[in-house]
Amino acid sequence: MTATAAPIPFPRLLAVETRKLFDTRSGKIMTAVLVALTVAVIAARGLVAGPDYQLLVGTAGVGYGTLLPVLGIFTVTGEWSHRTALTTFALEPRRWRVIAAKCVPPLVTAVLAALFAMLVAVPVTAVVAGVEGVAPTWDVDVAALLGWTASCVLGVASGLALGLLLLNAPAAIVISLSATIVWSGVRLLGDLGRTLAEWLDLNTAAMPLMAGDLTGADAVRLAVAAAFWIVVPAVAGTVRVTRKEVT
Repeated sequence: MTATAAPIPFPRLLAVETRKLFDTRSGKIMTAVLVALTVAVIAARGLVAGPDYQLLVGTAGVGYGTLLPVLGIFTVTGEWSHRTALTTFALEPRRWRVIAAKCVPPLVTAVLAALFAMLVAVPVTAVVAGVEGVAPTWDVDVAALLGWTASCVLGVASGLALGLLLLNAPAAIVISLSATIVWSGVRLLGDLGRTLAEWLDLNTAAMPLMAGDLTGADAVRLAVAAAFWIVVPAVAGTVRVTRKEVT
């Protein structure tokens, strides 16, 4: 009888994929840019808009909406661009476990990025209030903050799904970055364009979630957009990865 190799413990796979995410040159640069951009945009918005805590937190979304999906794309395409997939899948032939381990770290990073923005906004709000000699606004809409955090996670998930589907970082990044411009044009096409954007554009569908006033109808539109941008490409991409010949 031939002994079957025991699967690598999933926590070990998670640890390896987390290290890959932050140990590479692109990962380190992306992390540094995220940190620096978060501090910069929150501080700049504070000087312009005043010491409004929740407003300043949401300002971080300017960079997150672009960079977090790219982080997801790099995570799942790195094995193919660096030609290390053969080694990875030889060590763990159950490819779906590798895919799952790759997806968790960037999703957790999105939550940590949201928390980081909330922490940075605290001293910025206090400092701006002191400099301008006005009372800071500390009012917090918990539902809106949670919704904004969830939207950051959705952004990463869309990047992961697109990366899995295409397995090509440049192509996935171009599509991810150009989607916002394309949907802005679609919304200008009148009622039909606005309806299409509400149902199929993930950013548009997530707006009520970020505002903290998601209704049942809004949730249905968000689910459809998430299926279009996340579920369908992620399933198709996972099937492609599990069947793709590695050389």
